[in-house]
Amino acid sequence: MSLIQVSNLSIYTSQEPRVLVNDVSFEIHEGEAVGLVGESGSGKTLSALSILGLLPRGVEATHGEIRFLGRSLDDLDSESMRKIRGSEIAMIYQDPMTALNPVMKLGDQLMEVIESHPEVGELTIERVKEVLRDVGIPDIERAINSYPHEFSGGMRQRIVIAMALLLSPKLLIADEPTTALDVTIQQQILALVAEERQKRKLSMLWITHDLGVVANLVDRLHVMYAGRIVESGTVKEIFENPQHPYTQGLLSSLPSPRGASRERLSSIPGVPEKPWLVGSSCAFAPRCSFATDKCRQELPGLSGNSAHKVACFYPLGASR
Repeated sequence: MSLIQVSNLSIYTSQEPRVLVNDVSFEIHEGEAVGLVGESGSGKTLSALSILGLLPRGVEATHGEIRFLGRSLDDLDSESMRKIRGSEIAMIYQDPMTALNPVMKLGDQLMEVIESHPEVGELTIERVKEVLRDVGIPDIERAINSYPHEFSGGMRQRIVIAMALLLSPKLLIADEPTTALDVTIQQQILALVAEERQKRKLSMLWITHDLGVVANLVDRLHVMYAGRIVESGTVKEIFENPQHPYTQGLLSSLPSPRGASRERLSSIPGVPEKPWLVGSSCAFAPRCSFATDKCRQELPGLSGNSAHKVACFYPLGASR
């Protein structure tokens, strides 16, 4: 059963006619984990923030529809959306220090989340302690009486995860939650989120620039470039049979687990195009070694089957 459906979403800046996300569609089923992958500026975080109705000031969704459990989120007023945030859809943010209030004790912050959602039923400080234990916070009594700066980066991220899980949401959005952490702590946080997802039977939307991060964490992937989805498919299809040159470039840039430690990594030449400068052509054409005049003059649409779709006139593996 479909939990959330994003259909033909377009996002613009309201101050000037600049498109940031263009005609993006995807869905997440109950219990499924889906990844949005792409370089900075590709539109993946804006797409996720639009689900929560948290687009930055001056940025707005001007086209498309978002449906959650069959109801349109676009039709809800601000109070109805406030009730959904945290209790039904929650987000793990990239930087825990911006998600936590630096002058409030941890216990007070978590209780504030509970108190702001009386519709979920009566929850107490014991619920706070339970969730903190679940995410591996030691010495709970000391923790709830401490301030965010008294914790390490990895522990702060665990606290943010606890905050997201506190009200038992149906959908959890993770926006590059390990970017600011060292490699060892990254793996611990990823394993923690994956474990909690399985235990609580959560649906998830992972946002990342690194395909390697989500390889074992999601069921399906959507690769974004310059505000559009350029390839969609199951993890197996994307990793074993990438069809868009951009996806192939992302995979080639990953270090090989069997490669030499000083092996030179591959990179994609050039820089990403701004979404509002693309026009009616393939945005990746300036960086693509396979591009033709058709690619520079026409916009390819997503085509394929339910297991694998690509927006490319000359998919990899096809005759050229």
